[in-house]
Amino acid sequence: MKLILTTLFLIFNLTLLAQSNNFAGDYTRSLGEKGKHIIEYKLTLNQDGTFEFHSYSKMQGGTPPEVNTYGKGKWSAKDNMITFSSNKKEDFDEKYTLDFNNSTARFITKNPRDKSDKIVKTKLQFLESGIFWMKRIDVFKE
Repeated sequence: MKLILTTLFLIFNLTLLAQSNNFAGDYTRSLGEKGKHIIEYKLTLNQDGTFEFHSYSKMQGGTPPEVNTYGKGKWSAKDNMITFSSNKKEDFDEKYTLDFNNSTARFITKNPRDKSDKIVKTKLQFLESGIFWMKRIDVFKE
């Protein structure tokens, strides 16, 4: 009996661990028209709780015409909410300038109980951010 309970407890804990790893991965978004205006976002959530973000924009007639901005830091998940934080001493330099402190995103995926043919792309939807243009941005898991 003890062996059965121990086995069930172990399996239950492994499934909880596996679900938390669903957040990790690459998320991207591309907006605009080729040859005119392009905005691309790439967010990588690593298994170790760190993240990197890259934003690329190319605006026809813009000054400067191409802009690359980067951010990095740590992320944590509770339920379906992901909280981002950046350490001013460790995560900022001349390349990494975006401050993700006070940024939160909702993890959205198709409910496993939904057996319909409806397609729901797995995504992160930013709800709050100190970066004004990140609010309400959706980035989709690759």
